[in-house]
Amino acid sequence: MADDVLFEKRPDGVALVTLNRPDSMNAMGGKLMTLLADYLRQCAWDKEVRAVVLTGAGRAFCAGGDVKEMGQRRPPSEGGDDGTARSIISGMDEAVAGLQESQMRTSFALHTMAKPTVAMVNGAAVGAGFSLALACDIRIASDRARLGTAFRNVGLSGDYGGSFYLQRLVGAGKARELYFTGEIFDAEASLAMGMVNRVVPHDQLAEETLAFASKLAAGPTLTFARMKANLNLGERGDLKLLMDQEALNMRLSGMSNDSREAVRAFVEKREAKFTGS
Repeated sequence: MADDVLFEKRPDGVALVTLNRPDSMNAMGGKLMTLLADYLRQCAWDKEVRAVVLTGAGRAFCAGGDVKEMGQRRPPSEGGDDGTARSIISGMDEAVAGLQESQMRTSFALHTMAKPTVAMVNGAAVGAGFSLALACDIRIASDRARLGTAFRNVGLSGDYGGSFYLQRLVGAGKARELYFTGEIFDAEASLAMGMVNRVVPHDQLAEETLAFASKLAAGPTLTFARMKANLNLGERGDLKLLMDQEALNMRLSGMSNDSREAVRAFVEKREAKFTGS
């Protein structure tokens, strides 16, 4: 049986992580989320990995939660060993804690990892799958891609950070519209709204995305980490705190080997060769 997530560490420093449940449009069932979390943790700690690309096998990026598996779960009102209020509450607490942990180990990890993360959106990215794409730093979409929240279509409110990421890309009012309607958009409409960074022909998606990621992997990795830290702090809106952190990270970046190499390369009129240190 094939693994629910495939992992390839490429020689150019790019880690390619592929959600691999194509028969279910890579829905978040089986061991998919557990394996994804494990591979993202590996990427975060492996110094040889300097950029991460997340994609899906087959015709979808990720269809979100596995609705068939959801239908087999017992609701909290029926849960517990004895059906008492205490067992029902205990079952709810356990379910919430499990989702919180999964969110932190996947979506939060993609958003905060000290390395560039790129979503290669090869097809449908809806529901929590859409949230995973939004969690990445950059989204490059196939012209066959379809994106949307879709949570309301199954009576759910949304998870994996989409409520946070989406309104920072499209604005608060538009994000509310997208959540309330559950409308699915094609790649060009998604680009126009700012939900994706680029749209490329489907047959060129892998080549162009991996080439883009390779350029990121060849860049000043520690500086990228500090850029992400600044940008993530800036999302919370405290300008004074952000500027304090920018000053610290700017000085730390200036002390890095990559910065010194870039200065030498400028003086010597050549292209800098970054080592990520």
